Amino acid sequence: MRRLVALAALAVALGSCAPAAGPGGRQSWTQPGVLRIGTPEEPDGLNLMYANAQSAGDVANLLYEPLFRYDQNGELIPAAATVVPSLANGGISRDGKTVTIHLRHGMRWSDGAPYDARDFVFTWHAVMNPHNTVRLQVGWDDVAAMRLVDRYTVVVRLRAINAGILGDLGGIGGSGYPPIPAHLLAALPSLDRAAFNGAPISSGPFVLTAWHHGASLEFAPNPYYWRGKPGLQRISLRIVPSSETLLSQIRTHEIDLYDSVSENQIGELATIPGIAVSRRLSANWRRLAFNCAKPQLADPRVRRAIAQGVDWDWLLRTIFHGYDERAASDVVPTSWAAPHVQPWPYDPAAARRLLDAAGWRAGANGQRAKDGMPLRFSVSTTPAKQANVQAEVQMQQQLRALGIALEIKNYPSSLLFAHDGPIYSGRFDSEFTIETNGPDPDNEGLWSAKFIPPAGANTGRLNDPLITQTSHAATLTYDRARRRALYAAEEARIHALVPAVFFYWQNSYAAHNGDLQGWRPATYLSDYWNAWDWRI
Repeated sequence: MRRLVALAALAVALGSCAPAAGPGGRQSWTQPGVLRIGTPEEPDGLNLMYANAQSAGDVANLLYEPLFRYDQNGELIPAAATVVPSLANGGISRDGKTVTIHLRHGMRWSDGAPYDARDFVFTWHAVMNPHNTVRLQVGWDDVAAMRLVDRYTVVVRLRAINAGILGDLGGIGGSGYPPIPAHLLAALPSLDRAAFNGAPISSGPFVLTAWHHGASLEFAPNPYYWRGKPGLQRISLRIVPSSETLLSQIRTHEIDLYDSVSENQIGELATIPGIAVSRRLSANWRRLAFNCAKPQLADPRVRRAIAQGVDWDWLLRTIFHGYDERAASDVVPTSWAAPHVQPWPYDPAAARRLLDAAGWRAGANGQRAKDGMPLRFSVSTTPAKQANVQAEVQMQQQLRALGIALEIKNYPSSLLFAHDGPIYSGRFDSEFTIETNGPDPDNEGLWSAKFIPPAGANTGRLNDPLITQTSHAATLTYDRARRRALYAAEEARIHALVPAVFFYWQNSYAAHNGDLQGWRPATYLSDYWNAWDWRI
């Protein structure tokens, strides 16, 4: 109740702010047609086949036009494709294995070359090319063949039903890669070091005009965008690693948009004149994810002891100021597939019993060890948000009381999530990071043994036959009741094995210039999904 009262007060306070009026009723700090965005994270690439950072997905929504986009509520809507295929409209065959995709006529890349079905087919070949070390092939590897009927029509034949195939092949996010230009890239034997990955041409609403590494990315309208000219004349995406600096710059109006405001700053937004605040439950979940291949973390009893040895509810109330919602699984609580599981309760006594049973005995100094190996592991996060580091310190202190030594080893996001960085290479013990869900509850890529790197994104190296089988079976039917039952079984098993402690679902707050129009933050993947509609 206190939180609701505080948020209501915040809304009233913001509504009472008196902005400084400029010409035409605009605020004096507004640059008409120019949107300045502050972000703590620099993209780790601009070709999503290789990039992992959230900021790379945001930028991709500016630069590329996928076959389909996810709207504000996570529903697929046509983009480069004219219609979303379904069983009802005949775009998906009755056996569920053939998908027909129709692309729009007259689309062009920003260099003027045609953008059509040939680019989509080439993208499939590029993803499956063994010379391209792409980060995920999920969904793409379910395609048995693609037949180019003409420049605007592709028939996709699947090896088996894949309930999430439209997002995998046609969306942005997860393994959804938008089409890339065949006319520029088809002659390259490998795309791993292609100049395009850092300086792409565009099929989306904006083109990249400059990337000042470590400082900003600059965008201008794509003159060939099929929807017509976007509402903005320029976007400046400014890299500001410090959340304190981001708050300062939204306060001084050096930037117009600060998305995903740090939890410890939300209460201060009421003091800033001329801004509006949006809030929504996002499909971003923070977790402490374990590298299950590490000897000291391989036993589920140790992982459960860690889950019960840290007071996660206290961390949420204090360090994260109670703005987020406690998580119990990796399926969005508003999803039709959300399971009925509860978080592991804080119980240090139970945690000690689990460690004892697993053979980790406390020595004279309180440090636990087994067969001469101390119970020690590291945790890594991105330090852009102060709360992340504060939480690590509290974990360290609470686990020390159990005889577990926790070392803090943090990295910038561009390094932590790099293809050859600590997480994907396996050179980590645990990560305290945000994962983002797509609208479809398919989570095979996160937990199946088939997708342990370098084969995919099961970076926790979990290898459990039941989870591998169940997560795959859930993709082989379009029947939601059947899928719901399979996800219930999978999530119960995940809950028991504790490959991760599910901490919270993020209620995301954005502070933006009150003159910004068309800003419609989304539950899933990226708030930049409708950037062509933004105006200021």
